[in-house]
Amino acid sequence: MMPSEARRIKENGESEDVPIAELKSGDTILVRPGEKIPADGQVLEGNSHVNESMLTGESKPVSKQKDDEVIGGSVNDNGALKIKVKHTGEDSYLSKVIGLVTEAQKTKSNTQNLADKAAGWLFYIALAAGIITLVVWLSLGKDFNYALERMVTVMIISCPHALGLAVPLVVAISTSVSAKHGLLIRNRTAFENSRKLTTIIFDKTGTLTKGEFGVTRFKSVAEGIDDKDLLAIAAALENSSEHPIAAGIVRKSKELKLNLSKPENFQNITGMGIEATLDGKKISIMSPGGLKQKDIEQPEGAFKTEDETVVFVLSDEKLIGFIALADEIRDESKEAIETLKKQGIKILMATGDNEIVAKAVSETLGLDGYYSEVMPEDKQKIIKDLQAKGEFVAMTGDGVNDAPALAQADVGIAVGSGTDVAAETADIILVNSNPKDIANLILFGTATYKKMMQNIWWAAGYNIVAVPLAAGVLAGAGIILSPAIGAALMSLSTVIVALNAQLLKRQIKS
Repeated sequence: MMPSEARRIKENGESEDVPIAELKSGDTILVRPGEKIPADGQVLEGNSHVNESMLTGESKPVSKQKDDEVIGGSVNDNGALKIKVKHTGEDSYLSKVIGLVTEAQKTKSNTQNLADKAAGWLFYIALAAGIITLVVWLSLGKDFNYALERMVTVMIISCPHALGLAVPLVVAISTSVSAKHGLLIRNRTAFENSRKLTTIIFDKTGTLTKGEFGVTRFKSVAEGIDDKDLLAIAAALENSSEHPIAAGIVRKSKELKLNLSKPENFQNITGMGIEATLDGKKISIMSPGGLKQKDIEQPEGAFKTEDETVVFVLSDEKLIGFIALADEIRDESKEAIETLKKQGIKILMATGDNEIVAKAVSETLGLDGYYSEVMPEDKQKIIKDLQAKGEFVAMTGDGVNDAPALAQADVGIAVGSGTDVAAETADIILVNSNPKDIANLILFGTATYKKMMQNIWWAAGYNIVAVPLAAGVLAGAGIILSPAIGAALMSLSTVIVALNAQLLKRQIKS
């Protein structure tokens, strides 16, 4: 997420491009519009909005001016900033997040070699069974060839092919089928354990919501101008702006295929809005504060929910309408949460966004609870506390700020459209960024685990019966298995395990 170079300002006022590794605390750097901020620091000069959504979870770009703190890796939107570097290297915000991730991953990795240990023990058991068979028959007075034949039969029939294939075959099939359904599995243990989930914590920005401003409502309050005309007028002006609100308005106009006029004399009025000449009229787009400065009363119904941002459109200093925007909730989120709650899973939200926005999203989606204004270490602590109470917890997120929590969770789920660090930390990636796929994850994980257990029980059960027969426990009754028959039975058990694994495809599709 960090840029490779920074624009450092020398003592004589000239600037030079240097690798970010050369930056030191106290250096002054210049960050232009659209560039990533190369280090944690404090604003010395300039005004801008900075997009920190992937770092802190704050959905709205944050206004920055003199003395405000900025985070390395965030994106400067619409103004040049002169910044004094405060933290670099291991002291930076991103490095601290990486440290939290590493710590959480270390505590979880101890159980991941369990399958390898089981396979090792299986080898020793098979070897021991063969040697014991040889020794017993020799002690009973049988000749060496007879005893050796019994030992070879035991070794063949107990060869751990079926047990060795019981899990890998199911793994290969479930991984393939899951990928076709939008689930990329990075950690098999977590995938199989998804059946145990009791609580799922969602990040908000970019996970339950789209992570971008979208127009929720727009209304004209002037005669002769309908709602779409109002949006077209606003979009014409906002086409010349780099503000995130502008991007949302322009995107909505494109969705509705509106024709936009070309504005003239465009200018940005700091702290108030923008204005330009459009079709011979002076058009202004104002914030509520700008409207108040002009002593213009807000129209009724302009503000409906507290999580919306509202801008007002003026023509020749007369109010003609308003446009409301918000970080839009994904269409799939509500259905996904309803499905998960029906399975008895508690749904919570942890977001870096403010209390007002968090509460509005929680009430809209019917969540069981929420945490607002949380930092990365806070999300991780929330999960630790839940785990200490006996909850089996999944975390779903997309940003750097979610990475420590994704690592700490019993099942970490990253949204595919998010950051690389979130994807690298998570156990499972939602390729299509669709919250509904989490319900499929639990279904597939449960089906996979059941199929593994069926195969393991068959392979183990087969050995419990076949090994004593191969050893000759029924020799007195005339039942003796030759090495050739032992090989056939061993192959048959492997074929049964393979066929049973193939049935997983049909089970998941149904």
